Amino acid sequence: MGFSVRHVVHSKLVRLHLVGELDVTAAPKLGAEIDRLVDDGQHRLLVDLAELTFCDSSGLAAFVRGDDRAGAVGGWLRLTGATGRVERVLRISGLDDLLRYDREQHDPAALGDR
Repeated sequence: MGFSVRHVVHSKLVRLHLVGELDVTAAPKLGAEIDRLVDDGQHRLLVDLAELTFCDSSGLAAFVRGDDRAGAVGGWLRLTGATGRVERVLRISGLDDLLRYDREQHDPAALGDR
C-alpha cells in the first residue's frame, strides 16, 4: 500500500496524519518529518493514526524516538485515532500508556498545554 505523512500546524501543536503502512521502509520518512518539525521549533506533536493500516516495531520505535526528541526540548508526542491491528499493537506494546494514547480524535486546541 505505501505510506505518507502530512502535517497541519495549529496554534499550540502540529497534527501529523499518517496514511498506509508504517514499516521498516517507511519509518525513516516519519523520523525525518519529526526531526524537521522539531528543528523548526514545533515541539508538541499529535500523531493521527486513523488512516494507518499497519505498524511494525520500527514504526513503534519511530514514535518513541519522536517523543524523546520532542521531550528533549520540553515538548511531547501523542497518538490518537488508531483502530484495529494498529490499536492492538499499541496496547500490547505498552505504548498506549507511554505516549498517552487516546482513540478519540482530539481537538488540537485542548491539547495545547498537556
